[in-house]
Amino acid sequence: MYPDRDAHAGEGRGVDTHGRDADGDEAADANTGDEKGTDGSTGEHHAVTLCWRDGREERVDVGANETVLDGAERRGIALPFGCRTGACATCTGRLREGDLLHRRPPRALKPRHREAGYVLLCVAEPRSDCAVEVGAAVHSELVSNPWK
Repeated sequence: MYPDRDAHAGEGRGVDTHGRDADGDEAADANTGDEKGTDGSTGEHHAVTLCWRDGREERVDVGANETVLDGAERRGIALPFGCRTGACATCTGRLREGDLLHRRPPRALKPRHREAGYVLLCVAEPRSDCAVEVGAAVHSELVSNPWK
């Protein structure tokens, strides 16, 4: 349920952040259909519901090999981000339901944050339909503000 580098939803086997299984082989995509997604690619897509604390919600169809941030940008939805490599935590979201996989190690998140459901949207790819809490308020939960 939580985005961990060794968890891969639906296949019952571990896949690392580079898309390889435990034997080092390329992991197979669960959907081999020829349908074109809204991002122009073929293959599996998932509905990702972006939820802001003010009650606003947006649904984005995101390809299995596309990050949530890229999918949102393709739809013209602005989300906070900085580095695009998982190092700064500006794009932090909190997984409410579903499965996401970090395509590379989420260096900006501590293990306790990952266990609590936090994800980095710049490196997180959906593995099922999911809902993610987004916005600057989510990021602010990770780091206390010394000026308050």
